[in-house]
Order: sequence, then structure tokens, then C-alpha cells
Amino acid sequence: MPSHRSPLSRLLTVLLAGVLAGLVLAVVALPGNLVGGFAAKAALGAYAQLPDALRTPAQPQRSYLYANDGKTLITTFYDVNRTDVPLAEIAPVMRQAIVAAEDRRFYSHGGADLRGLVRALVANVTGGGTEQGGSTLTMQYVRNVLKTDPNSTPEERQAATEQTIGRKLQEIRYANALEKTLSKDEILNRYLNIAYFGSGAYGVAAASQRYFGKSPADLTLAEATLLAGLVQSPDAYSPIDGDKDQALARRTYVLDSMVETGAITAQQAAATEAEPLTLHPTAQPNGCTATAQGHDDWGYFCDYLRQWWLEQPAFGDTEQEREQALRRGGYTVITSLDPKIQQTAQQQATAVYGYDNKRALPIAAVEPGTGRVLAMAVNRHYSLADNPAGQANRPNTVNPLISGGPSVAGYQAGSTFKLFTMLAALEAGKPLATGFDAPAKLPTRYASDDEGNCGGKWCPANANPQWMNGYRMMWDGFGRSVNTYFVWLAEQVGEDKVVEMAQRLGITFRAGSDAAFAKNNAANWGSFTLGVSATTPLDLANAYATVAAEGTYCTPLPVISVTAANGEKVDVSQPSCRRVLDPDVARAATDAARCPVGQQSAYGQCNGGTATGVNGIVGRPVAGKTGSSEQNATETFVGFTPQVAVAGIAANPDDPTDPVGSAVQSKVVDAVSRVIRKAVDGKPVQDFTAPSPELAGDPQQPQPTPQWQQQQDQNPPSNLLRWLQNRNRG
Repeated sequence: MPSHRSPLSRLLTVLLAGVLAGLVLAVVALPGNLVGGFAAKAALGAYAQLPDALRTPAQPQRSYLYANDGKTLITTFYDVNRTDVPLAEIAPVMRQAIVAAEDRRFYSHGGADLRGLVRALVANVTGGGTEQGGSTLTMQYVRNVLKTDPNSTPEERQAATEQTIGRKLQEIRYANALEKTLSKDEILNRYLNIAYFGSGAYGVAAASQRYFGKSPADLTLAEATLLAGLVQSPDAYSPIDGDKDQALARRTYVLDSMVETGAITAQQAAATEAEPLTLHPTAQPNGCTATAQGHDDWGYFCDYLRQWWLEQPAFGDTEQEREQALRRGGYTVITSLDPKIQQTAQQQATAVYGYDNKRALPIAAVEPGTGRVLAMAVNRHYSLADNPAGQANRPNTVNPLISGGPSVAGYQAGSTFKLFTMLAALEAGKPLATGFDAPAKLPTRYASDDEGNCGGKWCPANANPQWMNGYRMMWDGFGRSVNTYFVWLAEQVGEDKVVEMAQRLGITFRAGSDAAFAKNNAANWGSFTLGVSATTPLDLANAYATVAAEGTYCTPLPVISVTAANGEKVDVSQPSCRRVLDPDVARAATDAARCPVGQQSAYGQCNGGTATGVNGIVGRPVAGKTGSSEQNATETFVGFTPQVAVAGIAANPDDPTDPVGSAVQSKVVDAVSRVIRKAVDGKPVQDFTAPSPELAGDPQQPQPTPQWQQQQDQNPPSNLLRWLQNRNRG
């Protein structure tokens, strides 16, 4: 639009521009005029008076989460999509392009380009053509820092862009101080790492990925000039979200400018201008619902890591500060997630139940001795997508079905809790050979009016009397999962000791009723040994991992390393472990846990198990336990080697009264066993250490009852037991 100003008006505005330019010159020169020969000292003083954001930039950066190989990207977290890169990792043509586009005299001015500023002031006040800013790269950098400083208030950030003479003069003084302290390359590097390039990309690294799917070191001349042209008006010129023609016009402008600066030849400019616009848009994932394509199952692990992060004081004093650190701190997180184990776990979970099945099989894998979480899988998509009517949590959910949380108390794990009774008994000095003639039903001291009570007393029964009843020790009591033996054993050591043992190994009572019982009435929780308390696969796997590690409990840990944006390691990745069991106690429990899975104890006392197929699948020393809750509402299996512990619980997460049925137990056992096999694939075979003879005890056999004699005939005694019987006969 042509100007309608009078010649006099134009003259006055030009004079005004001259006055402003003179004022700028005075402001810039002021420190030097005041201190004369102490210019260097003044420069340092001016730099020291700069805002902290300019002296030590704290710009928001994207945080990256990788799998345990350090290469497989799980997702990123950010409020602002940017990542700092050193100047050496930015293509030279990109550096030349941004200088040509925004500040051709960058390497010759001292922070404020007075010639360019006067030219811009004259053009703007006279209305002569396109509005010009007159800001150097250094001044633009100052403005970008101040308007995005995460430590400033919204009002302070807004003031950094106000169109006032005072703000402009302050910007010039800050730029002058920076130029006297930082090198040109340092300033250029900082600018390229903060400039906004449109489409949500802050900094050249994010822009290179967003528009071309590559690192800034690999940018071509055509790509670099396109990006450099965007910073004048990022949203309008963005070829993804704005005007492609405008973007190409700006690319041509930058190419011409590079010819004028001597960075390229006219022939190079013409050839590049003729190239078509070629984009490879790459959307950067943000958060746990944006994991790599085809891997929404990783979201459950990601969510667990995020919850862990929010509990770490190293990332801030409050949960809000820790969340901000994750989204703005530019951390590189190498997680403990093993993609191969995760893939197998996901395949096994979905082989048992499909994504649309109302029942679920959450599976967790943990490394003994470190607590590192290797896999978290379930037959659900970690997604906020809508579900069909009547299907609250399937096939999509973000509820922590594997690790538990405020919305998920967990599931009953049945007889897997017998481990805690056995450990409490062993710790109390009772050896593995502790014997009891287990009846089909066992009257207890607890009052009960439930169906099947014995004279008003709670009366637990064995699931398979013919196979379970009779004289049992811990070995075959655990192997055959004899309810009456373990209820009796819990009474001998005290139910409160059993509850305390479970808590010591990391079992968390998330259900309010369970927590209240554990706190106020643990000594009378007779059914606890049968696994009536809710738990999660992660808690259960980690508890058994403690036994696998010979009594060393480690807090579950989802990371291998965390590196801050400045390259410093954050001290949060070391395992937090402590001894909670005597090693011999843990070894004794492991020896008995060989029985359920079809292997033999070091003392030859296994004579039957509930999951004997595990031995053939894993093919190396392994231990574990099945668990069926009342009326087969859930079916559980947890197994372990010295190198991994894996737990899976089949349940209906939305309806605890919906029984999964006994038929699925073999599938759960098979699924968990195959995850164990994958986890130890390629690793050296490790055997378990046998417990001491003192803790094994002397498995003397009493005079058999007719029922016991019949069972002996059906289940031939072990070699050791046969030797003892022959010795007694002799």
C-alpha cells in the first residue's frame, strides 16, 4: 500500500529515526565511555548483570526414553519440541543460510547493527515497503531466551516482546554484553538451538527431524535454506501447516542472500531453486500414549517409569517440578525395558486372551539382584482411544493393569503366597523337613459361618484330596500346593509373621481392606497364606526375584542410566537393594520351589508338582509356583531362574467375581515359562545353590496310615526317602 504521508511528515520521521539511532549508539557505547581503559572489566561486569537466563540458558528441551539397548526409541516427553546440539553437528550450509537470511553483517557488528537498525527504522516509520525488524541474530537470541525462560513469570515473558523503545534498548545492551563475552560461534549455536521454525519445532535439531526426518548435520543446501527462511514468520511459512508457496519464496530469498554473502555461487543458487519441495514430515512422539508405531504395549512400561520419575527427589522438590523436569529438562533416559523380552511377553499375553477379551493376562519380568523391570505386557492397547459401549477397559486403557496404582489394587494370586509362609517358617528355624499329616479339611481357630465351615470354624480344604492329603513336608507341600499343610504351618509361626514377610519382599496392599487387615489384624489373617490379598504381577515377580537373589530385595527400577542435557549423569539409576533374608533361608525356599515345576530338589524330596511342564520349556534350573484363587477367579504362575523372575495373573480387571476358570492355568504356566526362556536365551546356565543340611532337616517318615500307604504306592518315594525307609527297616 503506498504511503500518504506528506514530505514534511516523512522528513520528521526520518529525523526521529536518526535521533533513535543516536540514542542506540550512546547506549551501546556507554560502558566504554564510562570506564575508558577498563573496557574489558566493564564487559565482564555487564555480562555479570545479565539475567540468569542469558548467562546460563535454561531453555526447555525434549527428553528421550530409549530401551535398554540405548538405541530403540520408546517415546519422548516435551512441552517445547527442542533438543540442543553443538555447532559441529549442524551442517555448515545451515549456519551460512541463517546468517544470510537474518543477519548478513553478523560477523562484523558488536551485537547491534546500527546501519541495519537505522534502515529498518526509516523503512518502518515512512511506510516504505515491507516492515523490517533491524534485529541482529544476537538481539533475536536475547528476545527468544527472555520470552521462553521457564523460570520467568508469564508477565515477564510477555514483556520481552513488547514493541517499546525501552524494551529495544534493553535488548541492545544485553546483546552488546553477550558479544563482548561469547564468541560469534557460541552465539550462533545458541540461536540455532532456540529459534522457532514452525510446526511445533524449536531449534534446528527439532526442525530437521520435523520437516526432513534427519539430523541437522545431514541437511542439504535446499533443506537448510528452506529452514532458514521460516524463522521470519514460522507459522505462516511452514510448508506443513502454512503456505508452501511462501516457504519456497523465502527459500529463494535466502539463496540470493547467500550469493551476496559469497557463501554459494549464483549457479548453485539457481540449481537449488529449481529443486522441488521435498519433505519427509516426522511427528515427534510425546508421552506414553505416543510410543513407537506398532508398540503401544510399551506404554504400560512408560507409564510406570513416569510414575517412578515423579517420586525421585533428584528431579525436583515437588511432583510438579519433577513433571516439568521430564518435559523440559532434555534428559536422555536409557530404560531397563528389553524389547525382545517385551515382544515375547506381549505375544504370550495375547495368545492366551485377545485384545477384545474381557479377561486379561498381565505379565511382568524383573531381574533379580537389581530390581530392573525388563518387560510389562498385557492384552490391551495403551491408548486413550474410545472403547465400544459397555467395554470400559478394552481394548484400550491407560490403567496400570500390570504394576498397580490408585485405580488398580491388583488381583488375588492364590497359592503363590504360600512362599511367604514357607519363608517365615524357615526363618523361625523350622526346616524344610517339617512334617504334618495334612487332612482333607483343617478346622482352625477362626470363626466362620460360610458354607463348608467345621462347627462354626473356618475350615480350608485341599483342592485335590487324593493327591494332596497325607504326610507332607515343605517340599511336597509346596510342590502339590497343599492348602491344609500351609494353613497349619502359618498357625505354627504366626500369621502376622507371614504378612510381615510378604511386605518385606515388596508386596503392597493397595486395596483399603487389605491394608487395614495387615495393619490392625494381621495375627488373625488365617487365609492370607492362600493368597486372598490383591497383588500385581510386578510386585509378585519382584518378591520371587528376591528369593532368586538369595534374599536380596531390590526396589523395582525402570532405568539403566539418566543423563541431563549438559551431559552429566543423574544419580538415580543405581539399584536400591538390601538384604531381607538370610541367604540359606532363600536357598531353602528355592529348593522347595523346584518341586512345582517338575524339577528335583537338592535333597531329592520332590514327588509331584502343579506345573511340571515348565521344566521342559525352560530347559535349565528353574523354580516357581502356581496359584488359583477361590472358585478359580484368577489363575497365576510365577517362575524364576537366578537371572529373571516372571509373573502372570489371569483375571478380569473389571469384575473380580468373573472366574477365569481352572482350564486357563496351563496356558498361563506356558506363557510365563516361554517368557522366562526368552529372557535367559543366550545367557550361561546358572544353577541354584543348595541349602544347608541344617535348614533342610532330617526328613524322617512316620508310620504310614492306610491312606498314606495308598498314596505312597501311587507316588513312589524319592531316592533319599527310599534310603531312609530302608535304613529304618534295617
